[in-house]
Amino acid sequence: MTFMAIDVGNTRLKWALYETPHPAAALLAQGAEFLDHIDRLSDTAWARLPAPARMLGCVVAGDAVKRRVEEQMELWDAPPQWVVSSAREAGLTNGYDHPTRLGCDRWVAMIGARQRMLAQGPARPLVVVMVGTAVTVEAIDAEGRFLGGLILPGHGIMLRALESGTAGLHVPTGEVRLFPTNTSDALTSGGTYAIAGAVERMVQHIIAHCGAEPACMMTGGAGWKMAPSMTRPFELVDNLIFDGLLTIASQRFGA
Repeated sequence: MTFMAIDVGNTRLKWALYETPHPAAALLAQGAEFLDHIDRLSDTAWARLPAPARMLGCVVAGDAVKRRVEEQMELWDAPPQWVVSSAREAGLTNGYDHPTRLGCDRWVAMIGARQRMLAQGPARPLVVVMVGTAVTVEAIDAEGRFLGGLILPGHGIMLRALESGTAGLHVPTGEVRLFPTNTSDALTSGGTYAIAGAVERMVQHIIAHCGAEPACMMTGGAGWKMAPSMTRPFELVDNLIFDGLLTIASQRFGA
């Protein structure tokens, strides 16, 4: 039973076709498309695929974009299904004040991260970092309860905000330096260390709350930029949202 996972972010749609809806399923094909161009998927990348039997997706870009994706899926018989954050799913308990208001991308990525951790060893606290247009830093205890998380701007938003609000500053192509000595390096380093500092603070909060150092997983298109600047050991994962969608699908659909 082939399975299509779709992650519709703020900038791009990413998709992956798997042999079955199971965390260990073989990947058959994958791709990505900027949101401006998703209306051609059924005539290009998706036209060449075998029809999936099931589909599950995560969309944060809004209902209008979701409808455009569903129109592209009309070439298949698989009904589109979308994850909505809930109080509990796939072994994770949602500690948000209003569980359904938690971004579905955050919820799905946390489910994927915890599944990945449990496949590697015993349960322990976990910090999940997504580095994209925005950055999220999530805290999960060893029992699988989402304790809460941080949201901060990604690199691009930080730099554009400085450019628009500060005379004489322009979006740079600088490097991350310990002691920046030019404006471009200072801006790039400041944004990178702001994100690294938020992760370090959340790690400290978990140690104080849980009495154990957490595992740390990072994902997102800009995750590789953060890798050299992290102060704690971490695992860089290509796409935790796909891992989460596979985990949820295996429980909803079976495999």
